[in-house]
Amino acid sequence: MTTTHPTTHLTTTPSGCPVLRIPPASPAAAAAHFGAALAFHTDCSDVAAALAAEGEPGFVVLDSRSAESWEQGHVPGAVHLPVDRIAERAGQLLDKAVPVVTYCWGPGCNGATRAALALAELGYQVKEMLGGFEYWVREGFAYETAEGPARSAPDPLTAPDRAAAACGC
Repeated sequence: MTTTHPTTHLTTTPSGCPVLRIPPASPAAAAAHFGAALAFHTDCSDVAAALAAEGEPGFVVLDSRSAESWEQGHVPGAVHLPVDRIAERAGQLLDKAVPVVTYCWGPGCNGATRAALALAELGYQVKEMLGGFEYWVREGFAYETAEGPARSAPDPLTAPDRAAAACGC
């Protein structure tokens, strides 16, 4: 027996496989979805590569965490603007012609999402950096603290050994 899923209009078959209980979207629907996702998100590796390249990256990085969190560590060159201060201070710190990449602690925190929403509502182009500061550190990128520059060894579960190979994504 086949049925149509009410929200996706996709045909489902009781195959016994939980992954395919609802079949994948059509290629066109998948392309639209994943294209939209990339318009809203970037990742730590792409941000780090853009910041390390010659010239201006074409965006500004915004740390939306508290002052105490900022002092523990932040992306070098980031602008510090906690979520609850965006409405009052964004116009003084950011240029609406320059896209903003927001981040917070990590995947378990929605501060970067709330910051991105607040900025978008003020007319800024914005993306969210997936993984936040947690994955920035776990992937072995340099960061700044109240005591000065710091860097941790990459976590092999989150980043390849950069000397041996790139992840290829």
